[in-house]
Amino acid sequence: MTTPDLEKPVDGFPLSRKRSRGRPRAFDLDEAVDRALELFWRQGYAATTVADLTAAIGINPPSLYKAFGSKQELFERVVQRYAELNGRVVQVALACPDVESVVRQFLTGVIESATEPDCPVGCLTIQGGTACREGEHEVTDLLAALRRATQDALERRFAQMKAEGALRADQSASALARYVATVGQGLAVQAGGGATREELMAVVELSVRTVA
Repeated sequence: MTTPDLEKPVDGFPLSRKRSRGRPRAFDLDEAVDRALELFWRQGYAATTVADLTAAIGINPPSLYKAFGSKQELFERVVQRYAELNGRVVQVALACPDVESVVRQFLTGVIESATEPDCPVGCLTIQGGTACREGEHEVTDLLAALRRATQDALERRFAQMKAEGALRADQSASALARYVATVGQGLAVQAGGGATREELMAVVELSVRTVA
């Protein structure tokens, strides 16, 4: 299991820019991963069956196993794809010049991703692991690793700012990164529960004032 590099430039963001949802003339692995991504994002790993996946992709179970090995291995491909599509949220935030703008840009990006039209609401890294059963720890570990990668990227940026004097001496880069990542995850959960962008942006402004 590898954790995606969230600071590596990627293309294809946001998810709504993916390939057409029409049934492909021939089996296409990238298209299959995109269709599986939407299903896992909407339903979660545990609730998504092999029958659901084959129906969404338009193939039979033997073809799915031949292409991906197992449901879990397909999910790992999906998580990698999700990280590529949504990594720009982190990239854009890390490029901001000061703490307030990093926080505002990151949290705004989370909201935009979690409420993107024509995509499932919320965040795959949270919803995907809901209701996982005993023995599926590798799935929850993978999602936790991706969330941790986001937090680590923020921490490195805040540590750099502190070294440059752009972060107050009494502020901890580690604690600040954890705070911002936690707020971001909470915003995604709220979006999944139906909160509007306007309601969520009010939380962003409060968070920016908190770290200022």
